[in-house]
Amino acid sequence: MRKHYRIEIAPNNQNIVFCPPSILKGKKINRMAFGSKSIEVHFFPHPDKNDRIVLSKPIQEALSFPDLAVPMHVFLDKQTFHIGPLIGIFTSGFTPFPEQPIGDRTQLFEKLLSVKNSVGAMPFVFGEQHIDWEQGMINGYFYHKDTWQNFDVPFPNVIYDRLPNRKSERNPKLIKVKERLQKDYLIPWYNPGFFNKLDVYERLQQDPLAAIFLPETFPFTSFSIIETMLSKYGHVFIKPKNGSLGLGVHQIIYDKHTGDYFCRYQDKVFANRLRKFSSLEKLFPNVFANQRLDKMLVQQGIHLLRHEKRPIDFRVHTNKDDEGKWQVTAIAAKIAGQGSVTTHKRSGGDIKTIGEIFSEEESALYTEKLSNAALLLSEALERNIEGIIGEIGFDLGIDRNRDVWLFEANSKPGRSIFNHPDLEEFDLLTRKLTIAFAVFITEQSILHPEELFQ
Repeated sequence: MRKHYRIEIAPNNQNIVFCPPSILKGKKINRMAFGSKSIEVHFFPHPDKNDRIVLSKPIQEALSFPDLAVPMHVFLDKQTFHIGPLIGIFTSGFTPFPEQPIGDRTQLFEKLLSVKNSVGAMPFVFGEQHIDWEQGMINGYFYHKDTWQNFDVPFPNVIYDRLPNRKSERNPKLIKVKERLQKDYLIPWYNPGFFNKLDVYERLQQDPLAAIFLPETFPFTSFSIIETMLSKYGHVFIKPKNGSLGLGVHQIIYDKHTGDYFCRYQDKVFANRLRKFSSLEKLFPNVFANQRLDKMLVQQGIHLLRHEKRPIDFRVHTNKDDEGKWQVTAIAAKIAGQGSVTTHKRSGGDIKTIGEIFSEEESALYTEKLSNAALLLSEALERNIEGIIGEIGFDLGIDRNRDVWLFEANSKPGRSIFNHPDLEEFDLLTRKLTIAFAVFITEQSILHPEELFQ
C-alpha cells in the first residue's frame, strides 16, 4: 500500500504549505493541486511532523478542500504537488431528504464512502444536477461522522460510475455529462456501462484463454436452434440479452423417452413454475406471450454440482487494487430454490460459503478452480471491452466433470452475498479495493496519461 498523509489546516493567512522533508528532497515544487484546481504556493519542510501536510486557511479555501480530516496521497508531477484522489461517484435517483439523499441506495453509498480513511481518498456522490459547468465545481454529497454533508469541490481526479440501471445509462442527458467530463476534461471514468450478455460472449469467444469457459450461446432466431441444442445437451436456457437478477430466465428440458418438453421459469408473481408441452410450437405461445424473442439468447444447459439435489452456482467477485492488479475478493455458493430455474434469493435460493457445503479437500479444489477462472476472465474482459474496468461479479458454474463455466459477468455486481455473516469481511475488502483502485487511476492520469487515454 502507498503511504498517505494527514492533512491539517493551520489558522494562519500565509500562502505556505508545510510537508514532510522526504517529499521535497531534491525537488522544485511551486504549485499545489486538488482535483481540477491548482494554485501557486510556497513549500517548506515540516521539521517535526513526517506524517502530515499542513495547509494554511487561504490555500484550503482557494483549492475548495473540505476539512474532513481524511488522510490523502501525494502525486508529484513536474512542479505540481497533487493531493488526492478526489473521487466522484456518479449516480442518479437523488431525493430531497437529507438523511436519505440517494433513496433506498443511501446505505450502500454510506458503506462505500466509509472506507475513505483506511484507503486515503476523498470520495463523494453526485448527479448531473450538481455540476456547475461555468465554475468547474460540483456540489457533492460527502458522508462524514455518520451524516451526509454537502461541499462545493473541484471536478474530481477520477469518476466511478454507479448509475443504477440500464434506463439511466441510456438517458441522453447523462450520456452527454459522461462524454463531456471524459473528453473535454480528460477525467478517467471507471466501470462504465452494464455488460450485454451476448456482446460479452462474442468478445470472449475470440480470446483463446477465455473461450474454454463459455457455454455454447446463440441469439434466438428459430426453434431449430433450440431443437439442435436440446438434442446435444438435454436442456437449454433462454435468457434476455440485457437481463439481470435472474429475471426472464427460462429452462427448457427435453424428455427423449416421452418426447415432451418441460419449461421451468418464474411467473409474474415470482412463483416457480414447471409446465409440460408436447412441442416447442405449443410451449412458446403459452410461456413467452408478449415477450420479444429477438431480445433473447439460447444457452447450453450445464449439469451442475448439486447440494441436497439442488443445483449450485458461484458468485465470484474480482477487484483491481491500488497497484492496478486483479484480486479475487469474494467467493460464495448460491443454491437454487426448490423447483427454481435460478439461484436468486427471491426464488428461494440460499447463500452459503464453499466450506459449508463441501469437504475441506473439495473446498480447496473448487476455490482454486474458481479463482483461477475469475482472474483469467477478468484479464480477458479488460483486453476485449472498452473503458476502465475495476470490479466484476462473475456467475460461474462447476459441472460434474469439475469444469468451470461462465454464465454471466456483471460490471455492477449486486451485494446480496455479503448478507451472509461469514462473508462480511469480504464485503469490506471489495469496498476498500473499489476506492483504492481510484488511487492507481489518479496516479496513472497524472504521471502516465498517455497509457490511460491511449
